[in-house]
Amino acid sequence: MNEQTTPHSSRSTLLAVEDTEFLLRDEMRSIRFALEYAKAELALRDWGIRSTIIVFGSARAPSPEQAAAAVEAARTETEKRAAAKLLQQSEFYQVAREFGRIASQRGGAFDPKNRWRDNVVATGGGPGIMEAANRGASDVGAPSIGFNITLPHEQIPNRYITPELSFRFHYFAMRKMHLAMRANALAIFPGGFGTMDEMFEVLTLQQTQKAPPAPIVLFGERYWRKIINFDALVEEGMISAADPGLFEFAETAEDGWASLVRRGLRAHGTSPAG
Repeated sequence: MNEQTTPHSSRSTLLAVEDTEFLLRDEMRSIRFALEYAKAELALRDWGIRSTIIVFGSARAPSPEQAAAAVEAARTETEKRAAAKLLQQSEFYQVAREFGRIASQRGGAFDPKNRWRDNVVATGGGPGIMEAANRGASDVGAPSIGFNITLPHEQIPNRYITPELSFRFHYFAMRKMHLAMRANALAIFPGGFGTMDEMFEVLTLQQTQKAPPAPIVLFGERYWRKIINFDALVEEGMISAADPGLFEFAETAEDGWASLVRRGLRAHGTSPAG
């Protein structure tokens, strides 16, 4: 083969979509950002998902099975106290699982209208409360979404997400955008920094009217009032007296669903099983 016909080995001969080194350059960040938006957006459209019910909550809340195993394995007093805490936290897992089932059966995930599904359960895709809500949807055979994130300590998508609706993001901002942009309602369970970050972002969007009105329910009033002094924010003039009215508290899945419906969530249908 002569010099004129010898294939070039340079990366410049690759198609742009084949050249990961090129795509990962700093200058291509805006393109990567757009691709993260488009991939999830098109997949959700293909599934006919028009709106969601978002469930936020701790990745650390154990399932009842995990909590029971911790109790069984506990030997020292320190281990027993830790296991007792896990058992307490597992109650929120159970409520979130039940809520995922109720929302899927009554919200419209089973009942496409002109191909569109409404109020499909969506979570951050990880373990704990996120797993519980996806699991509740899976219990009744409903589709559910997981918007996962790449972290230094990898967060593995939970096994109850509908496989075709399990997404992974690099950018927190794009993940948050997808969580918020279709949300007809939000159910927020006890959690840490991540949960509070997501909760306050949504509350800010509602407070500033940068997003359409959406009912919000916080599960576990005792927890939230212990962690956040909402009354003090009003007393200090940092929020208006009306702002705590952006959400209600609930303890059970049924009460949480009733709160969302009472505050404007439109329930679109029921499952074939009722």
